[in-house]
Amino acid sequence: MIHRHAYPDIESLSQGFADFAATTLKNTLTRKPQATLVVPGGSTPRHYLPALAKCQLPWDRITITLSDERWVDVNDEQSNEQLVKKYLMAHLLPNTSFVGLKTQHENPFDAVDTIHQRLDQLPLPLSLTVLGLGEDGHIASLFPGMNPELLSNHHCVVVAPPVAPSLRVSLSLKILAESEHIALVVTGKNKRLLLDRLNGHSDSGIPLTWLLQRASSPITVFETNTE
Repeated sequence: MIHRHAYPDIESLSQGFADFAATTLKNTLTRKPQATLVVPGGSTPRHYLPALAKCQLPWDRITITLSDERWVDVNDEQSNEQLVKKYLMAHLLPNTSFVGLKTQHENPFDAVDTIHQRLDQLPLPLSLTVLGLGEDGHIASLFPGMNPELLSNHHCVVVAPPVAPSLRVSLSLKILAESEHIALVVTGKNKRLLLDRLNGHSDSGIPLTWLLQRASSPITVFETNTE
């Protein structure tokens, strides 16, 4: 099930998202001592993560992690960890907990067990997972052409994107789908048209469809035509 919220621009979307995320996390913390927030990389979070950082939340009870990561140094401009630390963590209290996906392993295939163990220490299921949507329908780093039935039983999977210079690690379809709440941020007309199509007619080759078919909870969408 999808609940869609359309906004005229990225600024109003960012505030709408931040209000939703803050309310969701507060509600979780009325039931549980700790919450887990998953955030994506890419360009769009640079708008809404600072809005979220302004929300008055007990950040010492919230652990932040990533939906996926490029296998590059954490200080590289392509690193999702670097982006999240700049646009979210830098604005929060120093004791806010962050769990990255990158390890010291040269090859991400050698790091899967280590990353799985990191993620297994989080309060599960994930409280709020925030995802973007690619024009090809990919979510996190789960891309068309992958077989959803063969995706790892680990909490993470190593991915070689169709067109990209580096390997990636992505949270698994299973751990994403089991999230208590999922927010999907969709920017641009093409992505919104894709969402229109998938909402009416599922496409088994598209990762967003895999998530829609398996999600434990409704997916709340924040969308705008602006990039």
